Amino acid sequence: MAEVARLGCRVDGQGLHEITDIVAGAVADSGVGEGLCTVFIQHTSASLTIQENADPAVCRDLESWLNRLVPENDPIYTHTAEGPDDMPAHLKSALTAVSLSIPVLDGRLALGTWQGIFLWEHRRFRGQRNLLVHVA
Repeated sequence: MAEVARLGCRVDGQGLHEITDIVAGAVADSGVGEGLCTVFIQHTSASLTIQENADPAVCRDLESWLNRLVPENDPIYTHTAEGPDDMPAHLKSALTAVSLSIPVLDGRLALGTWQGIFLWEHRRFRGQRNLLVHVA
């Protein structure tokens, strides 16, 4: 049996925000013992990633690297009406992932020891982002 959870995630600005616990909760609530969990973010200026969750320096370094790769205020951007962080956020989302697939074993996410699921907010946005979590 498949289950879909609609989740809201609060973010407090740019950066990687760990969401492992809320996704794991949706998996537990689904009652699925073995299968696949798909997480999808319903936005074009944020993304998802699985990354190390033990050392916060990893997330800071990823954010710094991506900001250097895709800077704000680049003169080639024509989509500028929504602020200097908007077009870079779309580019960052295009370069990363808007969905993830994680195996479910024994009713739990089969993540490695140091792996966590992160919502990667690419704007200075503070508020809620919407996720769909499908477990089957």
